[in-house]
Amino acid sequence: MEDSSGGWDFEKLTAPGADTLFHASKKGTPQNLKLGRYCWYKIIIRHDSTLNRPYILEFFDQTIDDIEAYLPDNTGKYYEVKLGDQYPFSKRLFAHKNFELQLDNNNNRESVYYFRVRSSQLADIIIVLRSVSWFVGYALDEYLSFGLFYGMILIFALYNLIIFFAVRQSQYLYYVLYILSVGLYEMCIDGIAYQYLWPNAFNWNQYAFAIPLACMSVFTLLFASKLLHVKEKMPVVYRIIITVIIVRILFFVWCLCFQRTWFNYKFIEFIPLSLAFGAGIYRLKTGYRPARFYVLGYSFLFAGFVLKFFIMLGYNWLNFGVVSYYSLTMGFLLEMFFLSFAIGDKVRLLLQKRDKARQEVIRQMTVNAKLKDTHNQQLEQQVTERTRELVEKSNLIATQNEELNQANELLQQQAAEITRMNALLEQDNTQLRTNVEKVTKARALSTTMSFEEFSNIYPDADSCYRFLAELKWGQHFACKKCGDTHFFAGHQPFSRRCGACDYEESVLAHTLFQNSRIPINKAFYMVFLIYNSKGKISSHKLSEVVGIRQSTCWTYVNRVRTLMEERKKDLKQADEQGWSKLVC
Repeated sequence: MEDSSGGWDFEKLTAPGADTLFHASKKGTPQNLKLGRYCWYKIIIRHDSTLNRPYILEFFDQTIDDIEAYLPDNTGKYYEVKLGDQYPFSKRLFAHKNFELQLDNNNNRESVYYFRVRSSQLADIIIVLRSVSWFVGYALDEYLSFGLFYGMILIFALYNLIIFFAVRQSQYLYYVLYILSVGLYEMCIDGIAYQYLWPNAFNWNQYAFAIPLACMSVFTLLFASKLLHVKEKMPVVYRIIITVIIVRILFFVWCLCFQRTWFNYKFIEFIPLSLAFGAGIYRLKTGYRPARFYVLGYSFLFAGFVLKFFIMLGYNWLNFGVVSYYSLTMGFLLEMFFLSFAIGDKVRLLLQKRDKARQEVIRQMTVNAKLKDTHNQQLEQQVTERTRELVEKSNLIATQNEELNQANELLQQQAAEITRMNALLEQDNTQLRTNVEKVTKARALSTTMSFEEFSNIYPDADSCYRFLAELKWGQHFACKKCGDTHFFAGHQPFSRRCGACDYEESVLAHTLFQNSRIPINKAFYMVFLIYNSKGKISSHKLSEVVGIRQSTCWTYVNRVRTLMEERKKDLKQADEQGWSKLVC
């Protein structure tokens, strides 16, 4: 009977006519489909005192949060017993992972037992009647099976951890973490963790399974990507795997912080499981041998997961016994078994590649040794022949050296005579260069010449600046600001800085070329042409000669003409000074 509001208590249910509220369960395994809500169950037991043995009731599902059991005594009155994983483990009747209730079997009548059940996660309400002796034998066998199962998990983990420390490959570490996550998840689901790891942390026990469950999804995808070389062989699938890992972690954080009831949606693990399984199938089709055991192992896990999933959806005919109930556990065990084979297969493949590479190295070393011996024999023969040639040539060189020594003595005598003649020629050349420079400079100041000839006199900006500095200041400097005559070299080429007030005057300041963007040697040549043509050269002609825009040439022509008109008297008396009178 569902009690969604929680308003029904035991007195109401035992009142006359309340039996009609109950209906028989049509499922092989009744479940609390409304999480966090109360639901009442009742069973009828016919006692037989002639059996002369104690009996108990056992709740199979150890994840039920709260069980209020109402049990009849010999007088027919009821007493209440509270069970569930929200109570400390020490309050249980037996130190067993499931919940047990002791029955009074000293009468021969039918008794009705009531149970009020509430759980925040989906739970199977399986109530089993057992004798104490049968329960003890069953419990011992069950814990032996658990010991074997978790022992195998621990052995698998330690073995692969040793391999990880030996080879330093991350796939072994991911596999170890995955195995440990599986073991911790199974301990949480089986109730072993609550019994042995945190028997008093009943609040933590409600959602402790969610942590290893999330780790299982993350580490199985990381392990699959490393074992199958997904990043190199399937980059698109690798990006999907990374995305699923991030989403799974974010989902876990959201549930932990805001909505812990969503931890019960365990079916979302179908997504990472299918992704890892599909990646293995694809790599197997491409011929990657270690993927065969990988696919086989995941096939068992996938089958167990699908079986549990369909049972959860309501296909009760699939819930046919111990095999179906522990299908996921057996799937994990078989998966780990075959994944170990997959890792071993990969190791064997690597060893085969290493042996093949080693044999290739040995073969290449043998070939190299033969080549070395052959090469050494050839070198010895060549060295012998070369030594003989060198002896012959050394004898020839000795003869030639004697002849050269005689020739050198003669050359030394001739060299002394040539040195004397060169000294005389050098004096003549110096005098000739001085005369040519004077003639050329005089021609530049008075006649017309080509830009190439003009560039020989003023080849660069420094030569132009040096000429301007001599025209502007000569040996007499006077500061434009304070009039002081002491100066130092400025920061700019050929500029001068006043020794009194630190005012620095550029060599172009207060000249025709101030603020001009034309190369200084071309500007010199333009003034030179305008002056020699007496201002009659056109801006178009000037533009063709110097290669500057006509508008710029027009501006220069007008400026120089204006200066020529202003300084007409000075230019008549210029003589050899020529166009330089227009510069400053």
